[in-house]
Amino acid sequence: MIIFMSYIQKGTAEFKNANIALFAGGFNTFAILYCTQPLMPSLSKQFNISPTAASLSLSVTTITLALSLLIFGSLSEVWGRKIVMSFSLVSASLLVLLTAFAPNFHSLLLFRMLQGLALAGLPAIAMAYIGEEIDPKSLGVAMGLYISGNSIGGMSGRIIIGTITDLINWRAALGSIGLIGLAFSVFFCIKLPESKHFTPRKMELSKLLKSMGNHLKNPKLLCLYAIGFFIMGSFVSLYNFIGYQLIAPPYLLSPTLVSFIFIIYIIGTFSSTYMGRLADYYGHYNVLWVIIFVMASGALITLNINLIMKIVGICIFTFGFFGSHSVVSSWIGKIATHDKSQASSLYLFFYYVGSSIGGTAGGTFWSSFGWGGVIGMISCFLILAILFSLYVSTITKTVKY
Repeated sequence: MIIFMSYIQKGTAEFKNANIALFAGGFNTFAILYCTQPLMPSLSKQFNISPTAASLSLSVTTITLALSLLIFGSLSEVWGRKIVMSFSLVSASLLVLLTAFAPNFHSLLLFRMLQGLALAGLPAIAMAYIGEEIDPKSLGVAMGLYISGNSIGGMSGRIIIGTITDLINWRAALGSIGLIGLAFSVFFCIKLPESKHFTPRKMELSKLLKSMGNHLKNPKLLCLYAIGFFIMGSFVSLYNFIGYQLIAPPYLLSPTLVSFIFIIYIIGTFSSTYMGRLADYYGHYNVLWVIIFVMASGALITLNINLIMKIVGICIFTFGFFGSHSVVSSWIGKIATHDKSQASSLYLFFYYVGSSIGGTAGGTFWSSFGWGGVIGMISCFLILAILFSLYVSTITKTVKY
């Protein structure tokens, strides 16, 4: 006897619950992931550490997240989608609460490292859940709401952190994020519908490693992975250290005002969609190098000492980042001929490794050469990204992906 399991249809209560739950999960994940970025100047002062050391509070989280992404997707094939995502969100939220009471910087780093391990459960699985459970005609809506939860969570978490740090202190700010995260996690566990189309599989490590090796032998994918590394390393480095410059003379902005700079992320909602359409029309290989060049131009404009021009530069840089990230990630799905989810996971791995390495290396350039040193490093990263984009365009030749 064959039992037909229907997809979650648009307009139903299940569809509403699934989308709200996934929005909450995405919001929670990225609010937690980036919650220490606005705190870096406060951590430097509290623990008497350098900007480079303070940047580790983000870098250790993104590097462990990158490694975990390669594991959680496989675990969910055995244990199930919802249980792994729920465990991920609850455990990460509890770890944020512990971080608020960290007695020293080393223990804070340990908690942040564990958060990275825990957080990977949602981004590694959420898109697979959406693809399996949501009616194919409504996938765009569901995916869009999940991704908007990611960006709004990343932006809102930073603003909440900056404001509460200014009003009370950084420990209260982290505690607030932990409590909000725990509430969102419980909501996620209650509202997300159980999987109906998921079938558990056996863990087949040999097949996993073989397909991963095939992806890493594909020169087009390797170029795109390298581009992800360089653009994310540049992006995190700029936002990691802009706060140090803006709280110092001649600007002397408060942590609250500095945290509101993350509202610029809203530009990404537009640029990612717009550049994706341009890539579909003109070809990914014609658009990618141009938008990375736009990103580099924005970085150079931030060298201007005028605050308004600096913010304009950050806006252009942010527009270029989200546009290039959108073009690269969509191109990977078209180039990969098998195990597309694994190809995307590998991209996210390089993407977050770039965040860790670039975000911390930027601290060395900031300490030694100031803002000009940070932009110099970012410029080198983006020149390499442009060269890789031109190379992948060359080897793609006349094939339009």
